[in-house]
Amino acid sequence: MTEAPRRTNEDTFAFRRTPVRTQRDTTVLGVVVSVPEPWAQLLVEWRGKVGDPQAALVPPHVTLLPPTEVAAADRPAISGHLAEIARRHPPFDVHLSGTGTFRPISEVVFVAVARGIADCELIATDVCTGPLARPLSFPYHPHVTVAHDVPTDMLDTAYTGLAELQAEFRVDSFTEFEQLPGGAWAVAREYPLTGSAR
Repeated sequence: MTEAPRRTNEDTFAFRRTPVRTQRDTTVLGVVVSVPEPWAQLLVEWRGKVGDPQAALVPPHVTLLPPTEVAAADRPAISGHLAEIARRHPPFDVHLSGTGTFRPISEVVFVAVARGIADCELIATDVCTGPLARPLSFPYHPHVTVAHDVPTDMLDTAYTGLAELQAEFRVDSFTEFEQLPGGAWAVAREYPLTGSAR
């Protein structure tokens, strides 16, 4: 029996020695729902505990737009695009519950989004239009990565160690991140959600 081929997931906020850029005068952006404290620190500690080198580089989040190379000249249009989306969507509640995995397709363990999935999907669909339109390597699935490309026993440790995790919080904004020259991610701008309740 042959193993299913592993696919590299370009849709993650993975550390890269240099940002993935194909042209000069570009930058790499991502858009996320940030996980607040006290859960953010807990998830950073778990990610570090299982040896994931991204623990200190990528804050815990639910991805809305994976890392995407854009022309620096397009930043004003992108900011306007994201601000308009934020104006159309209301704040919403998220409930994180237990763990899941994408194995064997991708060596990832994540904390599952139990409530707030539809809100994340609606915002992500809108974000990935206009100046940020792009194909995805995998179908969109809101989640919070806690282990990525670490040894199997460490993936198992994250999967079982966070299986009972429960976290509930209100999402009243989304965040645009920019990849720095060293490969880490920094907040570029917050976009408050101000749309009418559904």
